[in-house]
Amino acid sequence: MTRIPPSDRWPAATAFDDAPRLGAVPSSCRFDAAALPSVAVGQGAGRGESCGPGIDAAGYGQRRIVAFDPASRGRKPKIRATAMVFEDPQSQRLQADLDRLAPSDATVLIIGETGTGKELVSRYIHSRSRRADGPFVAVNCGAFTDTLAEAELFGFEKGAFTGALKTQAGWFEAAHGGTLLLDEIGDLPPALQVKLLRVLQEREVVRVGSRKAIPIDVRVIAATNVDLEAAVEARRFREDLYFRLNVASVRLAPLRERPGDIPPLAEHFLDLHKERLGRPELSLSAEALRRLSHCPWPGNIRQLENVLHNAVLLAPGPEIGVDDVRQRCEGHGQSQGRVSGVAEPLPCDVEGVVKALVARAIADGEPDLYERLVRTAVRSAFELAEGNQMRAAESLGMTRNAFRTQLAHLGAIAPRRRPGAAEPVEERLSKPSSPHPAGLPTRLVDLPIGYQKFGTSSILKMRGAVEQRLAGHGYRVTWTEFVSGPQMMDALGSMQVEFVATGEAPPVFAQAAGVPLVYVGYDPPAPNAEALLVRRDSPYRSTADLRGRTVALHTGSNVHYFLLRALQAYGLTLDDVRIVHMQPAAALEALLDEMVDAWAIWDPLLSSAQIRDDTRVLTDGSGLVPNHQFYLANQNFADRNPEAVAILLDEVGKAGEYAALHAAEAARSMTQDLGIAAPALELAFSRLTYGAKPLDDRAVRRQQAVADSFHASGLLKSSISVREAVWSGAWA
Repeated sequence: MTRIPPSDRWPAATAFDDAPRLGAVPSSCRFDAAALPSVAVGQGAGRGESCGPGIDAAGYGQRRIVAFDPASRGRKPKIRATAMVFEDPQSQRLQADLDRLAPSDATVLIIGETGTGKELVSRYIHSRSRRADGPFVAVNCGAFTDTLAEAELFGFEKGAFTGALKTQAGWFEAAHGGTLLLDEIGDLPPALQVKLLRVLQEREVVRVGSRKAIPIDVRVIAATNVDLEAAVEARRFREDLYFRLNVASVRLAPLRERPGDIPPLAEHFLDLHKERLGRPELSLSAEALRRLSHCPWPGNIRQLENVLHNAVLLAPGPEIGVDDVRQRCEGHGQSQGRVSGVAEPLPCDVEGVVKALVARAIADGEPDLYERLVRTAVRSAFELAEGNQMRAAESLGMTRNAFRTQLAHLGAIAPRRRPGAAEPVEERLSKPSSPHPAGLPTRLVDLPIGYQKFGTSSILKMRGAVEQRLAGHGYRVTWTEFVSGPQMMDALGSMQVEFVATGEAPPVFAQAAGVPLVYVGYDPPAPNAEALLVRRDSPYRSTADLRGRTVALHTGSNVHYFLLRALQAYGLTLDDVRIVHMQPAAALEALLDEMVDAWAIWDPLLSSAQIRDDTRVLTDGSGLVPNHQFYLANQNFADRNPEAVAILLDEVGKAGEYAALHAAEAARSMTQDLGIAAPALELAFSRLTYGAKPLDDRAVRRQQAVADSFHASGLLKSSISVREAVWSGAWA
């Protein structure tokens, strides 16, 4: 038996009931990238024999899928995506192709829809190649900005640009001797496509700010979910680069086209999440499994995992039934299922998918189809663009103004009002008429509020009291969800929202950018509600150990200042670590995948990670930062509507008090909406501070210290005065 040891950073891990020989049709198996310290290749394991360290194949002969032994199940997964099943005949043919491709150094282009497992396939190729001892580095090209993409990929020399305070190797050099996955290659900026083509041809890189070529020994795997041939025809992707990448291509079938993989995948994810969430008694009913097998799965494996995770989290009984399998594909396959008992797979092209879904909906008598289709398209694009209207509009082929009009029709944002066009309150409040209750105005002024799903305002929104109270004073509340504080500040500046709540850093950057904001209130400090997280088995014991390491950070968020102060406590600066800008939703996965060494995060995402057994807190904000929650408003709105500001802050205080004093009850009521386990929410609520009040001198000085620190570090181009942005209006 030949053993291929794993790399230090990316442990290879494959295990098969019968390892296939090159050129042969393999037996069904599951590639699991999480469990093994080595790979067994070239010889099969019979029934009851060990398939390698941590693997026990006994009793799995009929299904031909290996399982972890109890010791291995207790180990921390090295990467999040851990299940690649070769049960369906189409998947078995794919495995045979991968085994033929793996031993060579040929560039591979992997094409597949989002969630089909492109990174897992890449890891599989790496683990079966002669480079398995070397590093496996996965890079998301869609996350690059045009200005920093070249520096990220190829590295840079000290002084190459503003902020380049030290020489830094790029991802190509980091993958030397191993494999580099360029994920979402279709999103690579056009200017960088030319340089990537040269690197692939010459096998050398030139760092930004240097003229010296550095030889590299890297196998490149590219992955995409877009049609590159169409992109070439549309002149969005270089034809010569496409041919250079497409030496060997692998097309991953969507999950709906390989239904044989669904049952074992469902069982895998059920086992994974019921163990993590402490519900070992759960099982999946035959009816629920049948429903899962008939779903078209537009989100593929990722969507399947989310559905099972949700079911494990919320199922009331010991068995997951049909009603517990919450799916986002409405009416999937119902009409076909009545005739044949098996759902027809949806087409792969957009027009075909829409046509098939419309046909099903019409057959099932679904109402208001046109309105629902438009609403779904607009909302989906808005969510995928993370609230960026320009990017969402471009993805739909619309102008930004037309897209804003659609958002306003949906109530996602308030219709834009021209400055000075708002009617005086005396003219707005007219005599009430049916069906309005006595005392309520017949015309309400829109009051758009921005909130984060995991923020204090989310508690306010879920309680629902503020809408009714403000309606009695002439206001109609609309809510717009944002991923982070910086996004909300952008929306405040563009008048999409009038009132927001966020941490210390976002308003500082917004004020420096000229956003007409005012601080209308703040909550008491909560320093232990933000922290630096590392993996539990990490060797780092203090912030000082992070010198030269990679830290995931949502740039400009409330933890940006916390990270700055945590580093300063050990004589370090932000330049002493490698900061990777990440959305919170992706950072935990990156931490567990060992793509980053630490993660700066806040509650309740912090508490959600804390209750896991594979992460730990390196340091929190205690003694470093106050971590105030600030309430901000558009200055014109606050000046004209002091009564509304007072009501908002009063209700925010009540919502915070309820969550803090009744943490367990609040957690149980909100776990489903937030998608976070109740114990994690209870921990976060127990650390919540409440009691909004106007900014006093001490709060102003603390916030000014935040602004001055960012200015001193070069993150703010000019200094600002926080006191000038403190609202002068009175509220009780």
